[in-house]
Amino acid sequence: MDVAVSGSTGLVGTALVPALEAAGHRVARLVRPETAAPSGSDTIAWDVGAGTIDAASLEGVDAVVHLGAVPIGEGRWTAQRKARILRSRTEGTALLARTLSALQRPPHVFVSASAIGVYGAHRGDAVLTEDDPGRDDDFPAAVCHRWEAATEPASETGIRVVHLRSGLVLAAQGGLLQRLLLPFRLGLGGRVGSGDQWMSWIALEDELGAIELLLASELAGPVNVVGPVPVRQRDFAATLGRVLHRPVKLPTPLLPLRLLYTTEMVNNTLLASQRVVPERLAATGYTFRQPELEGALRSILDRPAP
Repeated sequence: MDVAVSGSTGLVGTALVPALEAAGHRVARLVRPETAAPSGSDTIAWDVGAGTIDAASLEGVDAVVHLGAVPIGEGRWTAQRKARILRSRTEGTALLARTLSALQRPPHVFVSASAIGVYGAHRGDAVLTEDDPGRDDDFPAAVCHRWEAATEPASETGIRVVHLRSGLVLAAQGGLLQRLLLPFRLGLGGRVGSGDQWMSWIALEDELGAIELLLASELAGPVNVVGPVPVRQRDFAATLGRVLHRPVKLPTPLLPLRLLYTTEMVNNTLLASQRVVPERLAATGYTFRQPELEGALRSILDRPAP
């Protein structure tokens, strides 16, 4: 299969490209002007800011995986930062969707990143499947709805579009887990807020496995890409402490985080409660490599079981 991938330098994309190549697929990276692709890799030029893309190089590709976006959990949520977060998701997605819809030989499938933020930040103990309509009363939810809507030109022309509603992707080389390692190793890790909020996570290797499955399956529309067992935040903290052999006693102080990142960001990310389950993914028969949190953390951090 010929696959074009955007966001190939991000946490997921960096691992996805070699995984697809190892599986026998030919991969071309969508590369922005400021991005240096690895030597020898196939590239397709695009410039979201200028609204340009090398459409001819997309003719005849079998699949497109669109992962490029500014991380939502990094940096202070100023008005300018929020605008950049939104643009990075909607403008690139819309450019790709319009371009793919106009091709003479469009791809069979367009897998476009989204997030479980679409369900709303504060859903308590509700179990959330793809049938839930979501909410748009907080910033991440509103962004996700517009992100997914930007794919419509592709779906309207008959391309199978998959919305990759990913949860917290766990990997040692990036993302939230990497940022947590230092404070937890210093014995400073702990619950955030009450710790009752639900965290829906997935190991990076299962994120990759899910994407590979979705490229080959007939699924379309939203797919929750999360592990089968969400956990409460206090249990996540306790498990990470146990894996690292460090005490987890003190709660994380919220005031410094609110001053650093804004109250809105803390409330809608660190204090969010989203108990999401992978109903459609599980229905395909997908077998999770890392279904349980402790096993996943031990594998990721190379910590043997006690």
